[in-house]
Amino acid sequence: MTVPQAVLGFAVVAGLLTIIPGIDTALVLRSAISRGRGYAFAAAAGINAGCFVWGIAAAVGASALLAASEVAYRILTLAGAAYMVWLGIHLFRASLRPREAAPSGAVDAPRASIWHGFATGLWTNLLNPKIGVFYLATIPQFVPADTSPLLMGVLLAAVHNVLGMAWFTVIILATGFAARWLARDSVAKVTDRITGTVLVAFGARLALDSR
Repeated sequence: MTVPQAVLGFAVVAGLLTIIPGIDTALVLRSAISRGRGYAFAAAAGINAGCFVWGIAAAVGASALLAASEVAYRILTLAGAAYMVWLGIHLFRASLRPREAAPSGAVDAPRASIWHGFATGLWTNLLNPKIGVFYLATIPQFVPADTSPLLMGVLLAAVHNVLGMAWFTVIILATGFAARWLARDSVAKVTDRITGTVLVAFGARLALDSR
């Protein structure tokens, strides 16, 4: 297997994983609807940064140590589950409060919220050990002979990041075309509740998987 063949093969697998609806897609969609494009792109960048960290960790063997340590895996899984449940409950609570009308012509969230969006996306993935397990299971399969595992791991993680950002960009821009309808208070509240349900369910599943 050559490097181009390895990159292409991994891109197919990562691409399929990216477009399957999941917690990342739900988070970016909700961000685009409720907080604007800037916040949504920040959340997407945070998600991809988390994936990149896991990819590098897998490449240098840190994920292998994590997978080998049942205690470490359970602690990280439970931490991730608690974070998901907390975030989901937060969205539920937000959907029950009256929303302030956005200023006329406002599109993006304030700069402080941009960093909040990035941090939310980052921690959502860093506290999900299944991302590390995915990289640990796939990256070794796409490392050609006589190729540095570390460099190849970084390259494949970068490929996943490019695919992920491309998919999130499509979601964010598509949401922008329907911004007037999606920005309605009733639609935003329903979106928050659906996303909150997904987050709580995902967190509960993580907690059960740690048993």
